[in-house]
Amino acid sequence: MHLHVYSYLNSVNCHRIFVCYQKKCIGYNLYGLIIQTAVTLHECSLTIVIVRKQCMELNATRPDPVVPPVEITLYYESLCPGCRAFLTEQLFPTWTLLKDIMNVNLVPFGNAKKLPEENSFSCQHGEPECYASMVEACVLHAANHAAFPVIYCMESSADVLKSAKPCLQLYAPFVKWQTIESCTRGELGHRLMHQNAVKTQALKPAHTHVPWITFNGEYTSEWKDKAMSTLFNLVCSLYKGIKPPVCTGALKKLDRSFC
Repeated sequence: MHLHVYSYLNSVNCHRIFVCYQKKCIGYNLYGLIIQTAVTLHECSLTIVIVRKQCMELNATRPDPVVPPVEITLYYESLCPGCRAFLTEQLFPTWTLLKDIMNVNLVPFGNAKKLPEENSFSCQHGEPECYASMVEACVLHAANHAAFPVIYCMESSADVLKSAKPCLQLYAPFVKWQTIESCTRGELGHRLMHQNAVKTQALKPAHTHVPWITFNGEYTSEWKDKAMSTLFNLVCSLYKGIKPPVCTGALKKLDRSFC
């Protein structure tokens, strides 16, 4: 009886064990599940070479865990046309392609003003914007990792408020709409908006318009200009680690718009 065991360990995600027995080769992953089979010992050896190549390629394109991702924070208003354009045409597409090397933080408040009355705000685009911004603040709080797709869905629709419930059901079905409604009607929603107001008012330099974008906590007019037209290229250039292959591409340049 001839039993040959080949083990190749390149990373946690690339652990492969190949057992060649009775002219058959069976490949197992880390969890003991059959992932590949070959008929002959020659094919078994060839399979090992192919998997080794795949593992090396995977590790070559995986972001360096030591290098921090680019941290982007968007200060915006939910009904501002310029904010909606940037979020849907630049930020979300770029995040979709580069989420391994960038983090996105959303702060819906923008040019809103806190009023003397307790838990009261005045928004640039009226009361509907105050409510929409609070809905998005509550979505960010409740949906966690799924919040950005929900907000993208809302902001890319014809009616931000009317799309809120179906967008939540589509991208964060684990969050009930009643949870968001309770948040907007209760103390939590007002507390979240207060926190966003504090973050926005603490900006240095102070924001003069929205969308207002910071990179790793910093703002420059040069970065702003690049972000509004070619955010994808800017994120690739700011990332200090090995550039992912997708960074050889570029997104279409778009016109800027501010509120």
